Amino acid sequence: MKFKIIADSSCDLSKDYLKDTNIGFDIAPLTIHVGDKSFVDDENLNINEMLNAMHEYKSKCTSSCPNPYDYSSRMEDAENIFIVTISKKLSGSYNSAILAKEEMNNKNVLVIDSKATSGTMVRIIDELVNLINKGLSFEEISEQILRFRDNRILYFVLDKFDNLVHNGRVKKSVAFLANLLKIKLICHAEEGEIDVLQKVRTRKHVIDRLIQLLSKTKEDFSNEECVISHCEDEETASFIKKSLEKLCNFKKITILKMKGLCSFYALEKGVLVSI
Repeated sequence: MKFKIIADSSCDLSKDYLKDTNIGFDIAPLTIHVGDKSFVDDENLNINEMLNAMHEYKSKCTSSCPNPYDYSSRMEDAENIFIVTISKKLSGSYNSAILAKEEMNNKNVLVIDSKATSGTMVRIIDELVNLINKGLSFEEISEQILRFRDNRILYFVLDKFDNLVHNGRVKKSVAFLANLLKIKLICHAEEGEIDVLQKVRTRKHVIDRLIQLLSKTKEDFSNEECVISHCEDEETASFIKKSLEKLCNFKKITILKMKGLCSFYALEKGVLVSI
């Protein structure tokens, strides 16, 4: 196999995502730990079962990243490998991939810190496919994909920040605003970290504001695609999609249901929009 793309499971994709191409694709799963239960973030994971277990458990839930072998074992059948991970500031997945790369000194391997998660990783994966299909070399693809990565935008709205706060992924002041003052927050990925963009009073208004902010990020969206990821909230994701279709001329808008890791952090009604 000449080219292969590997992503960690925070991309919210299945292993057969690129089945109709000549490009290899695989997922390295993260794991969610709820007390003495472990939920591997793969195609067998029952999201509702995991969420229910988390709500019933009264102590801190945690997650663990793929280990280096989870990556290196997936590299053996390809010459040129691209690994796409969740932001290295949110997980050790990137560092594990780097350690795996060091074991593969006879292969071309680029580890890409997405500086975000979910839909942003999907956008990077899709662009890798586009660049590979153009017949570019490994070096040319590497240069262009990092530029592409640096121009991505990820906005999101969550109803709860509990697991992000408990695991040190956002400041406690964010939880204070969201949980105690009942203020809805529009957040964004800023150089791999989570930052608050705007504060809004109601769920309806925060979704409307999110749509307006996204529609103003560019003047022309004809060459852009959008990925909307949600945790058990297809209705809101569909509303955002229809609204953006009216306001923006996106080439394509895709809705994804979050898998384990993103559901662990976003919780129910969490919505992420990546362009």
